[in-house]
Amino acid sequence: MIKLKKLTFDNINEIKILYKDTFMKEPWNDNWSDDNQLHLYITELIGNNNSLTFGLFDDIELVGISMGYVKHWYSSTEYNVEEFFIKPEKQYTGLGSDFLRRIESTMKEAGINAIFLQTDRNVFAYNFYRKNGFTELENHVSLKKKI
Repeated sequence: MIKLKKLTFDNINEIKILYKDTFMKEPWNDNWSDDNQLHLYITELIGNNNSLTFGLFDDIELVGISMGYVKHWYSSTEYNVEEFFIKPEKQYTGLGSDFLRRIESTMKEAGINAIFLQTDRNVFAYNFYRKNGFTELENHVSLKKKI
């Protein structure tokens, strides 16, 4: 049975395991071998007042995670997603789309009327989000400066 649950700091070890299992492999190949750095990153995402983290469970197995926060903006209250992923072995099964629908339903019930996220155009996640109704913000640009 597929279930959506809110995750808390109590779930940090489960989150870290699935995060490494997902992002230290193709196509990402991120180097999260520094467990302290990963712990700090996950803590930043799940440990703030407006943090909102969901887990998707297939029976008792954690198969998907969405980490973000609620942002009260002038035009709406948004769920800003920083990380969204499905266990690699469960990708391309429809679980990701189901996960998004469950989150959207939960957000509507909570009076949150938008979901915001960023991704790269050259990764498969871009087409996944487009397929699930996300549109590019016409005048939005992400900027970065290395220092």
